[in-house]
Amino acid sequence: MDKLKIDRKEMISLLNEDLAREYQAIIAYVNYSQVLKGAEYMDIARELEKHAGEELSHALKISKQIDYLGGEPTVTPKPVKTSDKAEDMLRFDLENERVTVINYRARIRQADAMGEFALSEVLRSIIVQEQEHMMDLADALGIDVPDVSESA
Repeated sequence: MDKLKIDRKEMISLLNEDLAREYQAIIAYVNYSQVLKGAEYMDIARELEKHAGEELSHALKISKQIDYLGGEPTVTPKPVKTSDKAEDMLRFDLENERVTVINYRARIRQADAMGEFALSEVLRSIIVQEQEHMMDLADALGIDVPDVSESA
């Protein structure tokens, strides 16, 4: 089956998965920004607070698109991983952002294939911030930004 050829019902389902991932990000960023300890993490903790607000904005945009397509936005987040190690928390966030970018890239292609160009433009605006989040997290970890190709 062609993964680009989906109907509105399937797009709503996929967007609800994306929305659950945005909720997960909001919760993780709120939690992590407050529990990160140590002078070396103060800058990234402040950045995570900012990320939480951006993720809320993404959730609102995705919810609006789900409603526009005739669906009901989910109210359940994906599970949030926690750790008592700051580096682990940042790695969890980085992996979640990587998965989010991969999913939004697919969703943009699917929206374009459906002729839902406004949806694909909304997703393009979101993906820019998600990639910035990846850069911030990778920088805080002192590593390269992970690969976001679908085969990764």
